[in-house]
Amino acid sequence: MQKAVVIVAGGAGLRMGAKLPKQFLSLGGLPILFRTLQRFFEYSEQLQLIVVAPSNHFETIQNLKKEFQFNIPFRLTEGGATRFLSVKNGLALVEAHLVGIHDAVRPLVSNKTIDTAFKIAGEKGNAIPAVPVVDSLREVKENSNSAVNRGTFKIIQTPQVFKTELIKKAFATAKGNNFSDDATVLESYGHSINLTEGNRENIKITTPADLKIAEALFSEL
Repeated sequence: MQKAVVIVAGGAGLRMGAKLPKQFLSLGGLPILFRTLQRFFEYSEQLQLIVVAPSNHFETIQNLKKEFQFNIPFRLTEGGATRFLSVKNGLALVEAHLVGIHDAVRPLVSNKTIDTAFKIAGEKGNAIPAVPVVDSLREVKENSNSAVNRGTFKIIQTPQVFKTELIKKAFATAKGNNFSDDATVLESYGHSINLTEGNRENIKITTPADLKIAEALFSEL
Protein backbone atom coordinates (compact mmCIF):
# COMPACT_ATOMS: atom_id res chain seq x y z
CA MET A 1 0.00 0.00 0.00
CA GLN A 2 1.54 3.32 -1.09
CA LYS A 3 2.10 5.92 1.61
CA ALA A 4 2.90 9.63 1.62
CA VAL A 5 3.61 12.31 4.19
CA VAL A 6 2.86 16.02 3.86
CA ILE A 7 5.19 17.93 6.17
CA VAL A 8 3.96 21.42 6.99
CA ALA A 9 6.88 23.84 7.39
CA GLY A 10 5.19 27.22 7.27
CA GLY A 11 5.89 28.60 10.73
CA ALA A 12 7.50 32.00 11.18
CA GLY A 13 8.88 31.04 14.59
CA LEU A 14 7.93 34.29 16.33
CA ARG A 15 7.74 32.63 19.76
CA MET A 16 11.23 31.21 19.27
CA GLY A 17 12.71 34.70 19.05
CA ALA A 18 15.36 33.59 16.55
CA LYS A 19 16.41 35.07 13.21
CA LEU A 20 15.62 31.84 11.39
CA PRO A 21 12.17 30.20 11.42
CA LYS A 22 12.12 27.39 13.99
CA GLN A 23 12.06 24.59 11.40
CA PHE A 24 15.53 25.66 10.24
CA LEU A 25 17.16 25.79 13.69
CA SER A 26 19.65 23.08 14.56
CA LEU A 27 18.86 19.88 16.43
CA GLY A 28 21.84 17.61 16.89
CA GLY A 29 23.76 19.41 14.15
CA LEU A 30 21.02 19.25 11.50
CA PRO A 31 18.06 21.59 10.78
CA ILE A 32 14.87 20.47 12.54
CA LEU A 33 13.06 20.09 9.20
CA PHE A 34 15.75 17.67 8.01
CA ARG A 35 15.60 15.72 11.27
CA THR A 36 11.86 15.32 10.72
CA LEU A 37 12.33 14.14 7.14
CA GLN A 38 15.02 11.76 8.39
CA ARG A 39 12.59 10.15 10.86
CA PHE A 40 10.10 9.33 8.12
CA PHE A 41 12.80 8.15 5.73
CA GLU A 42 14.10 5.83 8.44
CA TYR A 43 10.56 4.47 8.85
CA SER A 44 10.29 3.76 5.12
CA GLU A 45 12.43 4.78 2.18
CA GLN A 46 9.37 4.23 -0.03
CA LEU A 47 7.38 7.11 1.46
CA GLN A 48 6.45 9.97 -0.85
CA LEU A 49 7.72 12.99 1.10
CA ILE A 50 6.22 16.42 0.44
CA VAL A 51 7.32 19.60 2.22
CA VAL A 52 4.98 22.59 2.19
CA ALA A 53 6.66 25.93 2.89
CA PRO A 54 6.32 29.63 1.99
CA SER A 55 7.94 30.41 -1.34
CA ASN A 56 10.31 32.88 0.35
CA HIS A 57 11.77 29.92 2.28
CA PHE A 58 12.57 27.86 -0.82
CA GLU A 59 16.03 29.38 -1.27
CA THR A 60 16.83 28.79 2.41
CA ILE A 61 15.83 25.13 2.11
CA GLN A 62 17.88 24.62 -1.04
CA ASN A 63 20.91 26.31 0.53
CA LEU A 64 20.62 24.16 3.66
CA LYS A 65 20.38 21.02 1.50
CA LYS A 66 23.72 21.93 -0.07
CA GLU A 67 25.33 23.01 3.18
CA PHE A 68 24.44 19.79 5.00
CA GLN A 69 24.65 17.55 1.91
CA PHE A 70 21.14 16.38 2.69
CA ASN A 71 20.18 13.79 0.09
CA ILE A 72 16.84 12.41 1.30
CA PRO A 73 14.45 13.01 -1.64
CA PHE A 74 11.37 15.18 -1.14
CA ARG A 75 9.11 17.43 -3.18
CA LEU A 76 8.79 21.07 -2.22
CA THR A 77 5.59 23.00 -2.78
CA GLU A 78 4.31 26.43 -1.83
CA GLY A 79 2.13 26.92 1.23
CA GLY A 80 -0.97 29.05 1.52
CA ALA A 81 -2.04 31.92 3.74
CA THR A 82 -3.24 29.49 6.43
CA ARG A 83 -2.24 26.01 7.58
CA PHE A 84 -5.47 24.67 6.05
CA LEU A 85 -4.55 26.05 2.62
CA SER A 86 -0.95 24.84 2.97
CA VAL A 87 -2.08 21.28 3.70
CA LYS A 88 -4.54 21.47 0.81
CA ASN A 89 -1.68 22.43 -1.52
CA GLY A 90 0.40 19.53 -0.25
CA LEU A 91 -2.45 17.05 -0.65
CA ALA A 92 -2.76 18.02 -4.31
CA LEU A 93 0.59 16.31 -4.93
CA VAL A 94 -0.20 13.10 -3.07
CA GLU A 95 -0.51 10.01 -5.25
CA ALA A 96 -0.43 7.39 -2.48
CA HIS A 97 -3.36 5.50 -0.93
CA LEU A 98 -2.58 6.74 2.59
CA VAL A 99 -1.25 10.13 3.63
CA GLY A 100 0.14 11.41 6.90
CA ILE A 101 0.10 15.12 7.70
CA HIS A 102 2.89 16.13 10.06
CA ASP A 103 4.30 19.26 11.70
CA ALA A 104 7.84 19.98 10.53
CA VAL A 105 8.80 20.87 14.10
CA ARG A 106 7.98 17.44 15.54
CA PRO A 107 11.29 15.70 14.78
CA LEU A 108 11.07 13.16 17.63
CA VAL A 109 8.10 11.13 16.44
CA SER A 110 8.79 7.43 16.94
CA ASN A 111 8.66 4.67 14.33
CA LYS A 112 6.00 2.97 16.46
CA THR A 113 3.78 6.08 16.42
CA ILE A 114 4.15 6.39 12.64
CA ASP A 115 3.61 2.69 11.97
CA THR A 116 0.57 2.41 14.25
CA ALA A 117 -1.08 5.44 12.65
CA PHE A 118 -0.60 4.13 9.11
CA LYS A 119 -1.82 0.66 10.09
CA ILE A 120 -5.02 1.87 11.76
CA ALA A 121 -5.72 4.43 9.03
CA GLY A 122 -5.45 1.64 6.47
CA GLU A 123 -8.04 -0.34 8.41
CA LYS A 124 -10.41 2.40 9.58
CA GLY A 125 -9.82 5.39 7.30
CA ASN A 126 -7.98 7.67 9.74
CA ALA A 127 -5.69 7.56 12.76
CA ILE A 128 -4.69 10.39 15.08
CA PRO A 129 -1.83 9.90 17.58
CA ALA A 130 -2.59 11.07 21.10
CA VAL A 131 -1.10 10.89 24.59
CA PRO A 132 -2.78 11.20 28.00
CA VAL A 133 -2.92 14.51 29.87
CA VAL A 134 -0.71 14.32 32.96
CA ASP A 135 -1.30 17.82 34.40
CA SER A 136 -4.37 18.88 36.35
CA LEU A 137 -6.83 20.89 34.27
CA ARG A 138 -9.27 23.64 35.09
CA GLU A 139 -11.92 25.08 32.82
CA VAL A 140 -11.84 28.87 32.81
CA LYS A 141 -15.05 30.77 32.29
CA GLU A 142 -15.71 34.49 32.29
CA ASN A 143 -15.86 34.94 36.07
CA SER A 144 -14.95 31.52 37.43
CA ASN A 145 -12.94 28.36 36.95
CA SER A 146 -13.48 24.74 37.91
CA ALA A 147 -11.60 21.44 37.90
CA VAL A 148 -12.25 18.98 35.07
CA ASN A 149 -11.48 15.28 34.77
CA ARG A 150 -8.20 15.06 32.87
CA GLY A 151 -8.94 11.43 32.08
CA THR A 152 -11.50 12.55 29.51
CA PHE A 153 -8.92 14.58 27.55
CA LYS A 154 -6.04 13.70 25.23
CA ILE A 155 -3.13 15.70 23.81
CA ILE A 156 -3.20 15.40 20.02
CA GLN A 157 -0.06 14.89 17.94
CA THR A 158 0.95 14.28 14.35
CA PRO A 159 1.28 12.54 11.92
CA GLN A 160 -2.46 12.47 11.45
CA VAL A 161 -2.97 9.75 8.86
CA PHE A 162 -5.89 9.35 6.45
CA LYS A 163 -7.03 7.49 3.42
CA THR A 164 -6.08 10.02 0.78
CA GLU A 165 -9.40 10.01 -1.04
CA LEU A 166 -11.28 10.80 2.18
CA ILE A 167 -9.10 13.65 3.38
CA LYS A 168 -8.95 15.26 -0.07
CA LYS A 169 -12.75 15.26 -0.25
CA ALA A 170 -12.96 16.68 3.26
CA PHE A 171 -10.63 19.55 2.40
CA ALA A 172 -12.46 20.18 -0.89
CA THR A 173 -15.86 20.49 0.80
CA ALA A 174 -14.86 22.18 4.08
CA LYS A 175 -16.56 25.46 4.86
CA GLY A 176 -14.01 28.04 5.93
CA ASN A 177 -10.42 27.25 6.82
CA ASN A 178 -10.26 27.90 10.56
CA PHE A 179 -9.75 24.31 11.75
CA SER A 180 -7.64 23.35 14.76
CA ASP A 181 -6.10 20.37 12.97
CA ASP A 182 -6.60 18.02 10.02
CA ALA A 183 -8.69 15.55 11.99
CA THR A 184 -11.20 18.34 12.61
CA VAL A 185 -11.51 18.84 8.85
CA LEU A 186 -12.37 15.17 8.37
CA GLU A 187 -14.75 15.30 11.33
CA SER A 188 -16.60 18.19 9.68
CA TYR A 189 -17.05 15.89 6.66
CA GLY A 190 -19.00 13.49 8.87
CA HIS A 191 -16.38 10.92 9.89
CA SER A 192 -15.55 9.81 13.42
CA ILE A 193 -11.93 10.03 14.54
CA ASN A 194 -9.76 7.10 15.65
CA LEU A 195 -7.16 7.89 18.31
CA THR A 196 -3.94 5.87 18.36
CA GLU A 197 -0.99 5.76 20.72
CA GLY A 198 1.50 8.61 20.31
CA ASN A 199 4.86 9.01 22.03
CA ARG A 200 5.51 11.51 24.80
CA GLU A 201 8.78 12.66 23.15
CA ASN A 202 6.89 13.78 20.04
CA ILE A 203 6.75 17.40 21.17
CA LYS A 204 6.10 20.40 18.95
CA ILE A 205 9.11 22.71 19.13
CA THR A 206 7.78 26.26 19.38
CA THR A 207 9.80 27.98 22.13
CA PRO A 208 13.45 28.08 23.26
CA ALA A 209 12.51 25.84 26.19
CA ASP A 210 11.02 23.29 23.78
CA LEU A 211 14.27 23.24 21.81
CA LYS A 212 16.31 22.57 24.95
CA ILE A 213 13.97 19.69 25.86
CA ALA A 214 14.20 18.33 22.32
CA GLU A 215 18.01 18.49 22.42
CA ALA A 216 18.04 16.51 25.66
CA LEU A 217 15.62 13.92 24.27
CA PHE A 218 17.53 13.67 20.98
CA SER A 219 20.81 13.02 22.79
CA GLU A 220 19.23 9.94 24.39
CA LEU A 221 18.02 8.40 21.11
